Parts: sequence; structure tokens; C-alpha cells
Amino acid sequence: MNLKLVFPILFSSFLYSLNATPGESLPSLEKKNAPKNISEMWQGFDPRAEPLETEILKEWTQDGVALQILRYRIGVFKGKKAWMAGVYGFPEGENQLPGLLQIHGGGQYADYKAPLTNAKRGYATLSIAWAGRISAPEYRVSPSEVKLFWDGKTKDSKYKITTDWGALDAYHAPSRYGKDAFPSIPVEQWSLDSFESPRNNSWFLIALAARRGLTFLERQPIVDSEKLGVYGHSMGGKLTVLTAGSDKRVKAAAPSCGGISDRYSTNPLHLASVSDPPSLKQITCPIVFLSPSNDFHGRINDLPTAVSEIKASEWRISCSPHHNHQDTPEFEVITQLWMDRYLKNSFSFPRTPKLNLNLTKGKKPEVALGFDESNMLSVDVYYTQQGQIDGKKDNSSNTKNRFWHHVKPLKRKNDWTAELPVFSLNSPLWVYANVTYELSKEISGAGYYYGDYTTKSFTISSLLKMISPSELKQSKVITSMQPLKVIEDFKDDWKKEWFTYKPQKWGLRTHKIYSPVWKPSPNDKLYVEIRSSSANKMAVSIDGFGSEIKLPGSNIWKEFQFPASAFTNAQFSSLKSWEGIKELRFDDVIDLRPPKGSKVKNRRLGTTWNGDEPEFRNLRWVGH
Repeated sequence: MNLKLVFPILFSSFLYSLNATPGESLPSLEKKNAPKNISEMWQGFDPRAEPLETEILKEWTQDGVALQILRYRIGVFKGKKAWMAGVYGFPEGENQLPGLLQIHGGGQYADYKAPLTNAKRGYATLSIAWAGRISAPEYRVSPSEVKLFWDGKTKDSKYKITTDWGALDAYHAPSRYGKDAFPSIPVEQWSLDSFESPRNNSWFLIALAARRGLTFLERQPIVDSEKLGVYGHSMGGKLTVLTAGSDKRVKAAAPSCGGISDRYSTNPLHLASVSDPPSLKQITCPIVFLSPSNDFHGRINDLPTAVSEIKASEWRISCSPHHNHQDTPEFEVITQLWMDRYLKNSFSFPRTPKLNLNLTKGKKPEVALGFDESNMLSVDVYYTQQGQIDGKKDNSSNTKNRFWHHVKPLKRKNDWTAELPVFSLNSPLWVYANVTYELSKEISGAGYYYGDYTTKSFTISSLLKMISPSELKQSKVITSMQPLKVIEDFKDDWKKEWFTYKPQKWGLRTHKIYSPVWKPSPNDKLYVEIRSSSANKMAVSIDGFGSEIKLPGSNIWKEFQFPASAFTNAQFSSLKSWEGIKELRFDDVIDLRPPKGSKVKNRRLGTTWNGDEPEFRNLRWVGH
């Protein structure tokens, strides 16, 4: 008998019998005893106390991996049982495996690809379907199937058993009763407490269910209960933080695009309980934050504060430039490497790059970097003057579109340094560095949205350094960047200021046109020269307005000039002016999408590309 496993369960069951209302998973409370903070919110809950009553709904084997659709009991609330559905997978014939809990984001699914790819790397994984959606072969639960489940339409051919929150509602996109209980703390017939209580908030309920998922993992005979990790994207990133901050069984955590920014609620009770800081302050396990520079949900400017709040001694961050809520393989792979390091001890991370920003009178701002150079492939510095540090409510449009200048540091003695040409002393200066390293062998996995990826490199980042306009002015550094008409010269490292979410294709985007450095005059035209080896059609777009162009092939340079009116949207309305433009994109195919609720269909520009990728030169604004 394994006493290490049995005694904690027996003891926790004893505590449960003392604290919980008979038959209920959480103690009954009166309004005067409503939880006021995170500690009181979790009081009386033991994730090990109740039986799991696991039921398998479907099972199959794929590529040597055993996979199951299953449900386990979350608990009993207001007299009704609640059940969490999910996908569980593990490599056949192996034991003492690390266990991973994967938490999907808003609008996403529990997807079999996460347990499948993780199993091939030696993990047992439970992907929980907290919103009820599941994606697996012959077991697809989309929002329409979730509604069939709610309505009990068992005779419908598409009916599938899925997550059942019983008397409560922690569903999302859509919520069962039509009210979003994530930013609010509702008091409804379907909420747990009949008064304002953080236990009514969906973040709490799902984190509770995630902790029960950890109990499921630790009780699997093939899983090493001392090696449990949790990770998730977007809303799953926040839930990763809430889970790791409330359960010491988590030995490694990897939140992506979430878990660092929910600190601005106007509700004091939300701030003290289900916001990010209270959970961050409880995290002691190794944690890595994946936070793209332009992400709207896990904002890079909140990272320095979040890192100062955690109690973990081991942490890293990885911030892709220009991206919003998506990433490319060298950043996505950080999650897998983090679990390898702290659950399998099979990988060693370089230290976090150290960045110093020097402001010297009469000189340009200068960055000095220190980092591990072994197996280093590249080092890059990114900076913007479109950040916010004024304490005002986040400007989401600016967050998603701010432009990051790139500079390549040079090595001088023991330091790598780079000068930063700035445009203004009246705007803040934000700067960080990325160091990319080579992997000894390729790693494959399922990314943020379960797309398969393979990479031979990974990137870690320094903490963002933020300098206010008043500090810039006081330092008397010089400005050296002037307004420019030339947007891109397509030389050297020019692609570092452009981005893509599909690196296997040639299409590219940039936010340079949103920067005040490249602000056009009202009557300017966008000018560019393009050539291709084969005849092709391609697309150019600005903020959902596009234009289709033809290339003759034979490597003939062709000139194009676009007034604003040349760009039209899905409804064939023209772009009225250059004012406020944000993103410029070149691609073989671009789909222009109409506004939500419109009956107009997507409009496609361009066609599948033939031959070598195109070449560009002389992208600029030209006047009459």
C-alpha cells in the first residue's frame, strides 16, 4: 500500500467532513461571512475529498497513444452534481509519467491534439472542456452540440455528453444563461451564493474544476503524482495562474497570453479574489510567461509587476515581437521545454537576459545586454514609443497595433550594446531584448490553437524596461529619428520589423504605417515595386481594406501606386483616408471579412502563389 498517497486522501476527507455542508462540495455561507479575499474564497474546499466518479465516454488508440473522452465529478453545488468533460491521453506501456493539465481559452475546445502530441513526448495529459466544447475524432462538441446537451435532446443524431455545470453556469461563448460571469460577480438564481461572493464568479468555479483535474491526474497509476504541470492559452492562461496559485501540487506552470493583466477591475472584491495579483502572489512553482508584445489579454507592460509579485525563484518570459494572441513555433515551444525542465529534468534553460538602459546627456539612449551565449543564434532589441505608462485605462487598439523598432546589438568586450534612435521625448520609451537559441534536436507539439509545429530553436526575453517622457526629458538624451517617407528598404534585417503567423508562407505584415515616423500626408499614395518569377495575382491590404494586383512574372519589376480609395472592404466601400491606419499586409491570398452580423460574405483577393516568393523594393509614400 502506498501510504504517501492514502494518508493525504484520508486526512483531507476528514477535513472535508468537518468543513463542508453535508452533500455539498463547498461550505454554506451567510452573507455576513461572504469571502472578502482569495484565502477566504478557497476556505473549506479540498480538491481530494470527494470521489471522482470518472466515466469514459469514448476511447481509442492512435500512434501508440491511448486516448479517452471522459468526465469526472467536479463536485456537488446546490444539490446537483457538476461534471467536467475532457480528453485524456498517455503513451501506451509507460509508467511514472509527468502529468499535464491543459486549459483551453475562450471560444476554444478541449482538443485531442494536445494529449496526443504530449504523449509522444512522454507525458500524460488531461485537456479539460470547461466551456463544454470538445474536438476529437468522431466526438465533436461545438456550441450547437453544447446547446443540444443543455436542452437534453438525446435523440438528436449530433447529441454528445459533455461538461455539465449542474445548478451553476461557468460556460462561455456562449454562457448558458446569457450573462458573462467572468468580469462580474453576479447574484443570480444560477450562482452559488445568494449574495455578492467571489464563489459566484466563473474564474473561481473553473479553477476549482481544474484543481479536481489535478486530482484525476495524480490518481492515475501511470502518473507520478509529484510531477504535475499546468498550462493554457488566453483565458486558459489566466486559469493556469489561478490554478497554480491555489494548488501546491502544481510543480510547473506556463500561462500564455493571460494571467498577468486582470488588475484593473473597479470592483474591490474582484481585485481581492479572482483577479490575477492575488493568485500570482501565491505562486511558488517555476513559471514561464508567454506574452506577445502586442497581446490584448496578457499585456507585456504588466510583466515586470507580475514577476515582482510571484514567489517563484525560477521564472522566464518569452515575448514575440508584433504578435497579438498568436505565435510562431520558436515561442510556442517554450511551454514544452519548461515542462521538460521541471517535470523531467531533461532540459536546461539559459538565464533570463539582463537589459540595462543608459540615458546619457547629449547621446542616444543605449541598451547594454548580458545573456548566456552558448548555442545562441541571434540577439535582437525591440523598442517602441507607442506604449502607455500613464496609468490610464488600456487603449486596446494601440496595444494591438503599436510598432516595435528593431536594432541589432553589437558585442563590445563583455557586453552587447545598441543605440536606440528615438523620435520624440514627449512619448514613453519601452524596450526589451530577445535571445534565440538552437535546440539540440527538433521538437514538435501542438501550439496555441492546436496546430502542429516543429522547431529547432527557442526564444527567451528580457523584462521590458519602461521610461516615461519626464525621465527622457530630464536625461537630456537626443532625438535622432525624423519623419520618413521611405517605409521599407528591404535590406539586411528588414523582416524583423514585419511579422507573420504562418512562417511557412511568404506573406508579411507590419505596423510601421501606424507609427508617427511614417505618417502619410492626406494626398499621398502608397508606392511599391514588386517582381516575381512567375505570373501571379496577389493582395495588398490595410486594416481590412484590400486591393488585388497582377504581376507579369519573368522577374520584371512592376510599379504600383495606391491612393487610399484603391483599398476597398468586403462590401466594396473605399478606404476614405490614411488617417488612423494601422497594419499593412502583402500576401498571396487575403480574405476581407464584413462586420459581425452582416449578411455579406467574405471577399477573397489573390490566388494560390506560383513559383518563388516575390521580391519588393522602394516601399514609400509619394505625393502628387
